[in-house]
Amino acid sequence: MEYDVRPARPGDLPRLPAIEDSGDRLFGALGIVFPPHPTVAEEMIAKGAEFLVAGDPPVGFAAVEEVDGATHLEQISVHADLVGRGIGARLLRAVKEGAAGRGSPGVSLLTFRDVPWNRPWYARHGFAELPRERWGPGIRAYWDAEIAAGLHELGPRLVMWAPLPPPGTG
Repeated sequence: MEYDVRPARPGDLPRLPAIEDSGDRLFGALGIVFPPHPTVAEEMIAKGAEFLVAGDPPVGFAAVEEVDGATHLEQISVHADLVGRGIGARLLRAVKEGAAGRGSPGVSLLTFRDVPWNRPWYARHGFAELPRERWGPGIRAYWDAEIAAGLHELGPRLVMWAPLPPPGTG
């Protein structure tokens, strides 16, 4: 089954925390148990972030906002029953295409360094570690908020960046 990626509609938003919870359970096999609610999806909905979803009804989503003058991918999640079918890759491609269309210089994200479906997966999709000296104040604030929330106690984290071509050159 094909799951088309599209902008989220208001009626999609209440479904997103359950998708995130489902995907988060996969981390349990690695000993990573996330703190209880609110989910990232709930926090991003409250902030008015942009969401892309895959499927109707949604089976996956990506939450993005602008941070330090670029696109920031705060969360990408696919329902656990559908992982490995390319849904996350389609969502990520749509995030990058949307960012390029808005003239963003690139896409940033924070993720686990050693989780196979995090850093290595993003690296296969054009992301590389962003050195600390290139972090803007928004990324630093995200990093500090993750530390305060205890996320860094669950495993090593890193900031990644995928540069995008300037408008009209890609």
